[in-house]
Amino acid sequence: MPYGSGGEIVTGPEELKAVDGLTLSAEHRAALRPGEVVTDENGAIHHLPRFFFEIPSWEEAHSLRIASHFALSELITVDSREADLLLRTFPHHVPCAILALARYLEDFRREVDAPVFVSANGGYRSPSHRVNRGVSLHSWGTAADIFRVGDTYLNDEKSIVRYAGIAASLGAEVRVRSFKEGDDHLQVDLGYLTLVPRECSES
Repeated sequence: MPYGSGGEIVTGPEELKAVDGLTLSAEHRAALRPGEVVTDENGAIHHLPRFFFEIPSWEEAHSLRIASHFALSELITVDSREADLLLRTFPHHVPCAILALARYLEDFRREVDAPVFVSANGGYRSPSHRVNRGVSLHSWGTAADIFRVGDTYLNDEKSIVRYAGIAASLGAEVRVRSFKEGDDHLQVDLGYLTLVPRECSES
């Protein structure tokens, strides 16, 4: 098992346990709504994620690196605004596509050459999270709200526009939300991306 720079044991994505959301308990299925059909604000039809990584504890989420500079815990930091009490306890279930988001954030970090900080509630959020306004890409695990890059807080138009340009340059699949008055973070997403682990069946 690999070790981090401070000597701590660090696990990797290959050690994540994938589960089919349709096999979870009735309570978890009600909260996570795996595979459920939803309609976005434009009337387009999408399916919520069906496959999840099961995370048994906060300690494991903190030690598990899903990219060179990102622990899983950084992308699942949510507070009491998760509407369902079940989702504030472990095990947590996180959409498998969060690996793609972590890879993208790693590329972004490389380009800006500085640490990248994701807001609390700014990574994965369940479909019932109170911050969501309608259908949210955060529920796919493919969106991130970045509030700080290095020593720069993204709380004004100049800083957000600067880093939005870098973020958007990393790929055509990346969408960056335009600056709006009052914004205090940069929102990026990879769309309605889902990931089916090799060991899982869609039958």
